[in-house]
Amino acid sequence: MTTLDHSLPASGTLVQPRVRRPWSLGFGRLPLLVRWLFVLAVGTLLGGVLMAPARVFANVLLWGNYAVGLGLGGMFFIAIHDVSGAGWATAFRRVPAAFASLVPFGSALVLVAIFAGGDLLYPWMGGEHLEGFKGLWLSRPFAEIRSVVYVLTWLVFARAFRRSNASDLGGVRRDRRLGAAFLIVFALSVWLSSVDWIMSLEPHWFSTMFGVYRFAGLFSAALAATTIAVIVLRRRGAFGTAIGAAHLHDLGKLMFAFSTFWMYIWFSQYMLIWYSNLAEEAVWFQLRTTNGWGELMGLLVVLNWVIPFIVLLPAAAKMNENVLLRVAAILLVGHWLDLFVQIFPTVRPDLPPVGLLELAAACVACVATFLLVSSALRERDLTPESHPLLAESCAHHE
Repeated sequence: MTTLDHSLPASGTLVQPRVRRPWSLGFGRLPLLVRWLFVLAVGTLLGGVLMAPARVFANVLLWGNYAVGLGLGGMFFIAIHDVSGAGWATAFRRVPAAFASLVPFGSALVLVAIFAGGDLLYPWMGGEHLEGFKGLWLSRPFAEIRSVVYVLTWLVFARAFRRSNASDLGGVRRDRRLGAAFLIVFALSVWLSSVDWIMSLEPHWFSTMFGVYRFAGLFSAALAATTIAVIVLRRRGAFGTAIGAAHLHDLGKLMFAFSTFWMYIWFSQYMLIWYSNLAEEAVWFQLRTTNGWGELMGLLVVLNWVIPFIVLLPAAAKMNENVLLRVAAILLVGHWLDLFVQIFPTVRPDLPPVGLLELAAACVACVATFLLVSSALRERDLTPESHPLLAESCAHHE
């Protein structure tokens, strides 16, 4: 049974009803078919470790980066919101904050891929000798230590964001300091981890834009996931009437902007490498435009930019829940394909491997993500009733 509650923020302005959800959600409450599919998917991956270990660990690395990216992207959204002093997203700030619960899960997957499957995924872990600074940087002990440092740093900030969002009174200055510190750590750690975990799959290739490219993809996906969660919860009455068309419009504008930013970085990286035509740089795109990978590269651009750009161009589309849900879902699929094209050509350069193992990995990751995020959302009421900027958010309009 749901109960409505009316609260007054510090300013005395009446806040719209918020909905308490006293129920809990766990694995046992999922539909029976989903539970059976989850168990079957786990068994398939365990069997795949014996039959095709490199492919399994590549999937683990992919979904680890995916989950970590959603978590960091949600924290980045909150940090930018707090540092800039914006108030429009306060009513649903606990939604992107809930994605921080994915950081431990995603980090664990990445560490499993590195420590258990590093010899199969990374040539420099499998015995290939590298010279100079690259050889020092991509030495196994140093790389593993850096990976642990990234993860521990993110876990500290994820915990800080979760605790910060649990308390709202007098927290604007505190949140601003936390957000400012995180933005610095975020920029450095996302850049370096993208080099260590993805770009070094092909250690002789390099791109100074790869860290920015990784940021563009993960934040676009985090915006899409936040938009889906906000709309679904809004339809269930979780925000009362605190979320209106203006909030959806702003989320739509952000998705539109960052999908275009992703395309700008993708094209800039491709154009510069194509124009210079240096063998050590062009090899990355040569591998991804042959043997069936070229079609996926084209689909990648369509999913991550062409469709969002065309569909979200009209202002009315950015305020339409159904349109936003579909575009956000397309962006999430596009982000998976983006990571797939980055990681898998080193495992199967002759043919894109999309089969039972990939479906099993997707099933496990999606169910785990849903359980973790929904559990985080149920830790407290979604509307931060005591936040000083809540009244501004509830009154937000174009």
